[in-house]
Amino acid sequence: MFTRSVLILSLFQGLTCFMFAQQPMLRAESGLAQIKSEAPLELIKAESKAMRGLIEPATKSFAFSVRVNSFEGFNSEIQQTHFMENYLEQKKYPQATFKGKFIEDIPFDTPGTYSVRAKGAMDIHGIVKERIIRGTLTIHNGSARIQAHFLVPVSDHGITIPKIVMQKIAEEIDVNIDMEFKAEKAE
Repeated sequence: MFTRSVLILSLFQGLTCFMFAQQPMLRAESGLAQIKSEAPLELIKAESKAMRGLIEPATKSFAFSVRVNSFEGFNSEIQQTHFMENYLEQKKYPQATFKGKFIEDIPFDTPGTYSVRAKGAMDIHGIVKERIIRGTLTIHNGSARIQAHFLVPVSDHGITIPKIVMQKIAEEIDVNIDMEFKAEKAE
């Protein structure tokens, strides 16, 4: 009886290890985040190449973060300063993050391009809002690439735009992300 239990337990552990070995965690050490504010009097564009992300296929978990102070490409230095210090308060809220799960079942072991949605919590400026992010997931040779576009209403995250510059900053910020995830190597 004891030997049979040990054998069953060993088989279960081996099967579990095999299942998780088939779908290793996917990590992105750098990715691209682009933001755009298209207001009546001004177009503001910036980007960061400092996005990081994680996909855990076994749980369908998906997360990413970007340092607020990593954005570059504003129209002027004063515009960048206002963005960092007055609107996003980057010293108080240094990261923008998303943590959620894919809604669809995704065959991570099958190469292809899939339309996906991830539902989760977006934290910008210290305020967390539930969001669904739609995008495209391309799986190939042990890696995955996510490309997504979504809008972020500034008022949802407590970002106040002074009346004097209201015509220069859009009420919704366009966000594009593009991240390449690589499978973590087993140790």
